[in-house]
Amino acid sequence: MNTFGCSPAALLLVWLAAAPAAFAADLTSGQIIDRVTCEADLSQSYALYVPADYTPSRAWPVIFAFDPGGRGRVPVERYQAAAERYGYIVVGSNNSRNGSTEIARILTAMTTDVSGRLAVDPKRVYLAGMSGGARVALAIALASKEIAGVIASSAGYPDSDVRTKLSFPLFATAGTDDFNHLEMRRLDRALTTTHRLVIFNGGHVWLSSDLAMQAIEWMELHAMKAGLEPRDNTEIDRLFALRMASAGTGRDKETYRALLAIVDDFQGLKDVAELARRAAELSRDNGVRAALEKERDEDRREEIILREFASMTDRLSSDGRLAVLTQLRRKWMELSAQAKNPVDSPERQLARRVIGALSADGTADEEYAKVIAEYRMPRDGAR
Repeated sequence: MNTFGCSPAALLLVWLAAAPAAFAADLTSGQIIDRVTCEADLSQSYALYVPADYTPSRAWPVIFAFDPGGRGRVPVERYQAAAERYGYIVVGSNNSRNGSTEIARILTAMTTDVSGRLAVDPKRVYLAGMSGGARVALAIALASKEIAGVIASSAGYPDSDVRTKLSFPLFATAGTDDFNHLEMRRLDRALTTTHRLVIFNGGHVWLSSDLAMQAIEWMELHAMKAGLEPRDNTEIDRLFALRMASAGTGRDKETYRALLAIVDDFQGLKDVAELARRAAELSRDNGVRAALEKERDEDRREEIILREFASMTDRLSSDGRLAVLTQLRRKWMELSAQAKNPVDSPERQLARRVIGALSADGTADEEYAKVIAEYRMPRDGAR
């Protein structure tokens, strides 16, 4: 379903065809500008970061970012260090937010204004978003063949369709306590085209600046593989060494996954035959296989718990309403106790994810809403 009112692909093609502009005199490079008002639509604005060494004599990669609350500065802050290091322009919409029905207008105003002020490389357009903003970024990319890559934090597709292939590289992140953690794991398992999922300790939030650096480094590698960026052997060797150091030499699922990712990312850039052999060997290791199966069991358990709650809430309108409310309260108390455990564990993480998912779903039942309000976890603010 297209919620944009017109084709996002067509919108992108309009501004991508524009000639690179001279550097606008009112923009300062090397620092975040909180608000740049779009000249053609004064109701629209964006936060902006332009690398300190920016010059209009060449075209620059650009990231258009979407926050679920219209806080354009937040993603720009996250990507600032990576943008400075690798020479990316970063643009964060101050208007795009969850529930917006004007994404087409926002996208038109923002992209047209940026292309009128800055020299953007039309072949290196990236999209980033968090939560509902990630769904916006993916919706645009799915409708267009002009996107070089997407970085999706804490949410996936704008619909329920399961996809095995994408026309663009996807770097995704989710927290261990994130209520969309299960969704991102499903997305990861289904995709067969170029992608990477990174799980971090945390909740439903924007990726950190360190993770943003990893995301841009990953996009740089795949830009080289696709011929969008000149091959830089020094940088390839540096990133390969970093990834190998973090992969370690263990015989566990983390090492197995790290090796698989290195093979996928550096195939065609480095000789990864030995790493592929090691990964294949680990795939047959009983300990690794058991750990992966346990992880899948945990996902299935989360699905079962969510279905149980859905079944109970469906029965709130039945004759046994009071008994169902009592049962729901008891379940919430159990989850809350697990979620508040001072020691982190898979049980605590699962409880926090389920509480987050149920809280996000909400309810029209006033009595049940009171139960949710009593036991829900404090919001993390999607920082």
